[in-house]
Amino acid sequence: MSEVTVKTERISGTYHLKSTNASGNMVETDGSPDIGGEGKGARPMELLLMSLASCSVIDVILILKKQRQTLDDIKVDITAQRHSVENHSEYSSIHMHFSLYGQIKEQKAQKAIDLSLDEYCSVAQILKKSATITADFTILQEN
Repeated sequence: MSEVTVKTERISGTYHLKSTNASGNMVETDGSPDIGGEGKGARPMELLLMSLASCSVIDVILILKKQRQTLDDIKVDITAQRHSVENHSEYSSIHMHFSLYGQIKEQKAQKAIDLSLDEYCSVAQILKKSATITADFTILQEN
């Protein structure tokens, strides 16, 4: 078991916050304008999607490297649907589109994405408890 520490403090306004990890890396968040946020940072639910993308991209890069595929660049676009549950909302469906740049075989790309989302990505495993996660990809030669 490992311990993770994060510090969160208000920067300005009502909901503009800064969260810092133990290494000193920082992320800013803010509430939606509906509740008085000012758009000075990502919303917390957006951070979940950003975390999913980042987690999966790291996995896909590592897996493609092990498969000896030449990956020059990678991008992910996510669309998600939320629904209300009691006093909060959850993601019900998340779709990820991976744009892979380089000399990559289709079956290797599919396997890398499947392994990430089905086994390795911790964020995906957590989100799967409430959301269906789907993915597709495009292989491009140049960025």
